[in-house]
Amino acid sequence: MQVVIDILENDLIEKYPDILIILLRDQTTQKNIFWATNNYIHFGELYKFNSEISPELITGEKGHVIMPRVQKDKILQLSRSKEMAEVFTPSWICNAQNNIVDNSWFEKEGVFNNEIVLKNGTKSWQTTQEKIVFPKGKAWQDYIADTRMEITCGEAPYLASRYDTTTGAFIEIGNRIGLLDRKLRVVNENADEPSQWLMATEIAYKNIYGFEWQGDSLLLAREALLITFIENFTHKFESEPTLEIIKNIARIISWNIWQMDGLKGIIPNSCTGTTKVQENLFGEREYVSTFCEGCFQNNIKKHSGIYCNIMDWNIEKPIKFISLLEK
Repeated sequence: MQVVIDILENDLIEKYPDILIILLRDQTTQKNIFWATNNYIHFGELYKFNSEISPELITGEKGHVIMPRVQKDKILQLSRSKEMAEVFTPSWICNAQNNIVDNSWFEKEGVFNNEIVLKNGTKSWQTTQEKIVFPKGKAWQDYIADTRMEITCGEAPYLASRYDTTTGAFIEIGNRIGLLDRKLRVVNENADEPSQWLMATEIAYKNIYGFEWQGDSLLLAREALLITFIENFTHKFESEPTLEIIKNIARIISWNIWQMDGLKGIIPNSCTGTTKVQENLFGEREYVSTFCEGCFQNNIKKHSGIYCNIMDWNIEKPIKFISLLEK
């Protein structure tokens, strides 16, 4: 199991053929996710805001283009925070907030860990060692099938906590606190036969969602969820999963962790105005430009942009994300 936080795209291509192609796929447009930032424009025309991210742009000699925020230049970090409100939350805060979710679900506190203050004054947690016990009327299968979502997920620290996004410290499997990490802990404790484990883990992944605006952060989130799967499989069975198994999980991730403007429910910057031809009072033809009605009225249901699809795994069919707002 690797203990480095930066998942290198060159390593993905070499060790897991075709996986990077799946992780770069936008299931709504059937194209690749795009940069949605100008932070990389100094690399050339193909790194502009609206350019798709293709494997050749981030591999080979460009293999270190995309990296976790904690490894980015400090000036760039400040710029992204100012322009896109990109702020990464310390793992102890992610843990405390995730605990609130589980306290409600289990109807008691301290199920997965207890929050503590270390001698140096920093906050952390102490992982419980005993097997998770489920409340009356609920089983472990109910927990892994319960849907969780991280909005504006960035590198998805609330879902998969391979490392502390503010310090860069690697976190061992047994001490992780993400919403997906907790589901996988439950699977590891209750499913010992490989086929049962894989079936339960697939359910866990199908019930974890997240969306993000910027393409680089989105790819990092997808990679983190995928490597989390490989690490847990290897930890459980002392061997790596097959490429076909990895591809299946990567496909689920490409549907469930997607690129979206969270305020509009669409592909970022995909709204456009329209131009109509009409006659004026003198019978002359004139062109009239209009704005996106949804943007103008701040109405999420009336945008002219491309509305994002997610997969409804219960029916195995895509649905518009904004359709969930009606439920």
